[in-house]
Amino acid sequence: MRTISAAEVEAALEFGPLIERLRKMFRSGCEAPVRHHHTIPTFDQHAATLLVMPAWQVGRYIGVKLVTVFPDNGTRSLPSIMGSYLLLSGKTGAPLAMIDGPALTVKRTAAASALAASYLARNDASRLLMVGTGALAPHLVLAHATVRPIREVLIWGRDPAKADRLAKQLNRRGMKVSATQDLEGAVRGADIVSCATLSREPLIRGEWLAEGVHVDLVGGFTPEMREADDAAIARARIFVDTREGATKEAGDITQPLAAGLMTVDDIAGDLFDLTRGDRAGRRFYSQITLFKSVGTALEDLAAAQYAVEVT
Repeated sequence: MRTISAAEVEAALEFGPLIERLRKMFRSGCEAPVRHHHTIPTFDQHAATLLVMPAWQVGRYIGVKLVTVFPDNGTRSLPSIMGSYLLLSGKTGAPLAMIDGPALTVKRTAAASALAASYLARNDASRLLMVGTGALAPHLVLAHATVRPIREVLIWGRDPAKADRLAKQLNRRGMKVSATQDLEGAVRGADIVSCATLSREPLIRGEWLAEGVHVDLVGGFTPEMREADDAAIARARIFVDTREGATKEAGDITQPLAAGLMTVDDIAGDLFDLTRGDRAGRRFYSQITLFKSVGTALEDLAAAQYAVEVT
């Protein structure tokens, strides 16, 4: 069995080909049960989460990702999210590779957001706001820049020093990246707003959204988490990665559903619909679109296969 390190995953999974792998996987499909979600008590302020995410294609591959989320790890200078991905033969069940979980996850998650943006963001979208400064943030910036002509990026975080460091890391010729402490102003001026936080209270206000903006909500993965308020949900044409996952796990969807502010029919489509051409994405230039992802094992399986092939 091969072991593929974080550095190897980072070097191998280029966003252009990875986005296309995800597009093909959503078109063809695979067996991907809703992930097992377990709350684990800790001695810290917040409970931990254990996620078990299986997927398989008959006769080809079987994959299982084990992920732990410890929200208080930041106080220990450790990542909040850790895990591993095991890829198995779909013909014999033999283990083929153990892949670094966090590296695979940030790559496939960012690629999924960019895949959605390729259908939902305006073709001329050039100004990106990144809300959040965690491990996923730089990958989301680079993934969106792969599918849209991003020229200006603003980064907002609760810790301005982290936002400033990330901006300096990402700033490059052809893409100006800077930090901001003015969240409202940054949202109002953005063509794409990408949000990857562990927030339990809405950060993005619907009244701030400009016509034609695309909102990419990535961080909230439990019903208690929330990154955008009800007004943002009400103003947008809503898409999700998978209906089954988003309507059970994503607070940005489950809370408005529970409050009667929207119904499942208000979800215009998912990544299966978009990639297969069953539902149109952006329908007109000034439309506000919103994509909510919680992650699906389909994405991990596609990324793991790609990683094994190119490393």
